[in-house]
Amino acid sequence: MLARALPSIFTVGNLFLGVVAMILAVEGEWKYGAIMVIIGMFLDGLDGRVARMLNTQSEFGKELDSLSDMISFGVAPALIMYTSVLHYLGVLGWVIAAVFPICGALRLARFNVHPGIPGYFIGLPITAAGGVLATMALYSGKTASPTVLVMGMLILSYLMVSQVKYPNFKKIGIPRSTYWIAPLLIIALGWFAARFPEEFPKLVFIPLALYACYGLKRSVTRRRRANADEPVED
Repeated sequence: MLARALPSIFTVGNLFLGVVAMILAVEGEWKYGAIMVIIGMFLDGLDGRVARMLNTQSEFGKELDSLSDMISFGVAPALIMYTSVLHYLGVLGWVIAAVFPICGALRLARFNVHPGIPGYFIGLPITAAGGVLATMALYSGKTASPTVLVMGMLILSYLMVSQVKYPNFKKIGIPRSTYWIAPLLIIALGWFAARFPEEFPKLVFIPLALYACYGLKRSVTRRRRANADEPVED
């Protein structure tokens, strides 16, 4: 019984952290909200792998995962960005903040109907987009101007609904014997985040941003090659 419920426990844990992130954002502690999103990403990466390992995949788990992702990586990061940057823009800030979760919902709906091609996602996964956005907010102020952050948010929104291909690492197998490490990693992440609340999210931002740029760069390179191979008409 516990084995069947374990993947959903990870998923609900991700959802819980997403709600906590929104509460922290509303209370003005959006920096800690970004940390909640990052830890939620780790739980989101575990639920599917645990379900496949225990052979407990189900349509219920799939739908629960999508709903949790919408909260944790769609609404929560947008609210974090709004409280840190967009609230200065008035009604325009409302619209920009709404665009991101809307694109995230479209991305999740498309994925549930058309999962993509083996080994790849079509469009930037909402988990990665939400992680980039939540951690990107930490660069507001002296490091990055509001204009740069807004442009970054809109680019992430576009990438989620685009046809850009991204590598899918979720189905990479992990030996069953190593799953006992997962609780220790969660504790270690929590300790590191509490000890270094500003540095921790910024460290996570770098690989997530590189992942987002990787798919976009490959797509641009592929189009250039395709245009170069087109025959020239006389």
